[in-house]
Amino acid sequence: MGSKTKEARTAQPLHVLLVSFAAQGFISPTLRLGKLLASRGLLVTFTTTQDFRKLLEKQNDISTDHPLQFGSGSLRFEFFSDGLPDEGTNRLDVNFYLPVLEKALREKLPLIVKSQPENGRPPVSCIVNNPFIPWVCDIAEELSVPCATLWVQSCGVFATYYHYLHKLVPFPTDDEPEIEIKIPGLPVLKADELPSFLQPRRPEKFKLLGKIMLAQFERLPKSFCVLTDGFEALEKDTHGVLSKFCKLRPIGPLFKGTKTLPAATGDVAVDCIKWLDSRPVSSVVYISFGTIVHLSQQQVDELAYGVLNSGVSFLWVMRPARKDFGQTPVDFPEGFLEKVGDKGKVVDWAPQLQVLGHPAVKCFFTHCGWNSSVETLSFGIPVVCFPHVGDQIMNCKFLVDVF
Repeated sequence: MGSKTKEARTAQPLHVLLVSFAAQGFISPTLRLGKLLASRGLLVTFTTTQDFRKLLEKQNDISTDHPLQFGSGSLRFEFFSDGLPDEGTNRLDVNFYLPVLEKALREKLPLIVKSQPENGRPPVSCIVNNPFIPWVCDIAEELSVPCATLWVQSCGVFATYYHYLHKLVPFPTDDEPEIEIKIPGLPVLKADELPSFLQPRRPEKFKLLGKIMLAQFERLPKSFCVLTDGFEALEKDTHGVLSKFCKLRPIGPLFKGTKTLPAATGDVAVDCIKWLDSRPVSSVVYISFGTIVHLSQQQVDELAYGVLNSGVSFLWVMRPARKDFGQTPVDFPEGFLEKVGDKGKVVDWAPQLQVLGHPAVKCFFTHCGWNSSVETLSFGIPVVCFPHVGDQIMNCKFLVDVF
């Protein structure tokens, strides 16, 4: 009897719980990790806030109603409420929202973990979190479940936060804002090349975001390793330095290689690729600024006149303003689309990997998010950088001067 029970337990797949902050820059690599783990025969449960469910399905071209099969494993989804209405709440007001999210996570995540065996699934073997939700490490420790962290930014940014927290090198301050930052394994950085959350004289909301990021580093001892969405050859010197301080495991790039991309699916995606098919080789500028960056009306006007006057063909991803992010709707200048004609195409979403891998694309006008940076490097597409916030500032420095 005891032997049969033991065999039954060992026959159960390992169960990994992935917990992600609800933004596409965090969701994408975490989902890719989930698919990779599932393809190795694991059961993977992915969780984030309920309000992001519809956007997650659209931007990742999946349904979350049923488990997805990958190889001999599966990826399933559970969502939890942050206690706020889906619409009419500004979730970009970090001073308001992050304490709300922490409270919800501390209440809901233990229930999700404990409910797995009750619903006939294997118990959670490991929890993996990503930045902006450092409290997951605390919850995992309280539940006696091993925890790992998926770092979804560059190792250079990781090294910068680590050295800042532990005061290993001098950093600029409000009193001495012009100090150069000399971190081993990195080029010398100026103050305005740091992640915006660490820059001197930064806005108050950036100070809170900086504290949240640093809170993840304070909890590094609670994670048995840090997984990075990159590869050692890209940041070899930085990896060498960081390996002295923590267990860093590069597992990227997490997206599929350029030769194994699936065909675009869905009406919008297929329409994008069909339009690119109609354009000459190396003739199109791809314009996309991720899911968080929202241009002002003046920025949209200037960029629109720029592409119009240059005469280039372009595929421009213009996402609608999100009320829950407190974003103000913007529009193109009057007559812009008529003047552009078939030389340009505007969509609210595009299958970025298939776009970057298309022979018609010559250049990527990007906000320099880490996902976009790794993808464009892998495809060898030149970039025009337009960073806005967070790690994008430092990624821009590396895309222009290092990589």
